[in-house]
Amino acid sequence: MSAFELAQLNIARMRTPLDSPEMVDFVANLDRINALAEGSPGFVWRLKDEDGNATAMRPLGDNTLVNISVWRDVAALRDYVYKSAHVDIMRRRREWFDAVDQASMVLWWVPVGHRPDEFEAAEKLALLRAQGPSPAAFSFRHAHAAPDAEPSLSPGPSAISP
Repeated sequence: MSAFELAQLNIARMRTPLDSPEMVDFVANLDRINALAEGSPGFVWRLKDEDGNATAMRPLGDNTLVNISVWRDVAALRDYVYKSAHVDIMRRRREWFDAVDQASMVLWWVPVGHRPDEFEAAEKLALLRAQGPSPAAFSFRHAHAAPDAEPSLSPGPSAISP
């Protein structure tokens, strides 16, 4: 078993304020999608406040939502993102969010039990944007195996892409 877990940050720049009529469907689906994540195989933890969400946390600006979570591995997160009802919400993202011309998601390995905060996550996103994918900050397309993965079991970066 690995001594590392996969952390992820994804951001979304809202077209309108969260309490606007345009965001009603997005907000109405938050609890359902968060519960889906928490019940997914390989889910470990997600950043949330006492109300169960992270929409009030805005380290990257008032109009940017952040989602930070920790998963067992890349495959578990990829299955949730691309093979669950989460896909239905992703298909609608342009209704609620502006396109971002830089990376809006970053993955990185953390020691088991470590829970990244929004500042660590923002640093990882900045690293990915500045230097491109590396073992320290990467994407699904250029995923890196956990630092303690056996070399014979560690696929090359493109072999883990969705």
